[in-house]
Amino acid sequence: MSTVTLRRSLSRRTVLRGAGVSLALPLLDAMSPAFAAPRDESRAKRFVGVSLALGLHNPNLVPEGEGADYVPSRYLESLQDLRQDFTVVSGSSHPGVTGGHTAEGSIFSACPNMRGTTSRNTISLDQLMAKQLGHETRFPSLVLNTSRESSPSYTETGAMIPAERDAIRLFTKLFVDDKPAERERQAELIRQGRSVMDAVSAEAKALQREVGSADRDKLDAWFTGVRDLEERLAANEAWVHRPKPEVPLAKPTQIPRDNEVQVQRIFLDIIHMALATDSTRFVTLHVTGNTVKGIEGVDESYHGLSHHGMDDEKLRQLTLVEQGVVDSWGDFLRKLKGDGLLDETMVLLTSNLGNASSHDNKNMPVLFAGGGFRHGRHLAFDKKNNYPLPNLYLSALQRLGLEEERFATSSGTMSGLEA
Repeated sequence: MSTVTLRRSLSRRTVLRGAGVSLALPLLDAMSPAFAAPRDESRAKRFVGVSLALGLHNPNLVPEGEGADYVPSRYLESLQDLRQDFTVVSGSSHPGVTGGHTAEGSIFSACPNMRGTTSRNTISLDQLMAKQLGHETRFPSLVLNTSRESSPSYTETGAMIPAERDAIRLFTKLFVDDKPAERERQAELIRQGRSVMDAVSAEAKALQREVGSADRDKLDAWFTGVRDLEERLAANEAWVHRPKPEVPLAKPTQIPRDNEVQVQRIFLDIIHMALATDSTRFVTLHVTGNTVKGIEGVDESYHGLSHHGMDDEKLRQLTLVEQGVVDSWGDFLRKLKGDGLLDETMVLLTSNLGNASSHDNKNMPVLFAGGGFRHGRHLAFDKKNNYPLPNLYLSALQRLGLEEERFATSSGTMSGLEA
């Protein structure tokens, strides 16, 4: 068979089948068009999702014009030195997601969650990434919140992953070595977990001989999950005995609970060090704190200001808070860029609320940076008939090299992001 014929005969999802086993092939040259240009080998390695519980005021965020010639909005003026490093997306949202604040759980999963109905969540973007690639670092992922234990990060079974909300404890976890007794305790817990997996696997194999073919298929899938877990446990045991990295960042000693913007900055500084030391590659940070009176010129709560009702004084104060949120995100990008990490790191800033004042989940605020994409543009979609934001998530997954063809309600990869 000629090379040309072979390339025409293998699909992108070709599998080998034999003895009841299906094994997906890796992406082969034979799966590409015969005379296609060489495949782009640039790959993002990391993802950071920063989500805001109270959104961003769209008139201050969305620029005038579209494409590369957009006129920066009030919030974007301070980011113009980074203009070619990020993309502004307007007119997008998650199809089927409503419910105002209750839609927080769908920020990164895009799981439809209609108000008044019950719906189990699906795996979030960051956890799908971590499931496939997280074993390469000490921490497969970091799930963080500036003030609560809730998070928009969910497992494939729809279980919420509790967030770390203490920045001091986070720093210690990442960069302060445990005492020998504590390291041994952690190793023993991991070993116990592996022995439990061994015992359960033995029982399940015995059961497999007694069930029908349909149940055997389910057990085969379960065995695969068990093996994956055992591999992760083995990797974790190895990390327990390795020293943690030393970093040029002082451990926080006090968290300014009257200034949510400063708390966000502290977390982002720690995240920057976690990425720079390759301690993790997948992070979500949910910004939920309500106290902002420590910001000069602000004397109301963050939540109260978000329900501004177009009141001039509330909007003035809200602008001070939100400008700080955007600026701290921009400073995070600058640090990644200075370390040469930004082209390999996708950084998203978004919220489930497009209009916090009216609890509207349409027209979500979206700033997307890094990852080696072509940036510097405003992708302006229809504000009435929103473009599916899960398309951006699919683009991010494929940029990591994951062979996903769909994510949640995506209809394809994001139009205009790489064109």
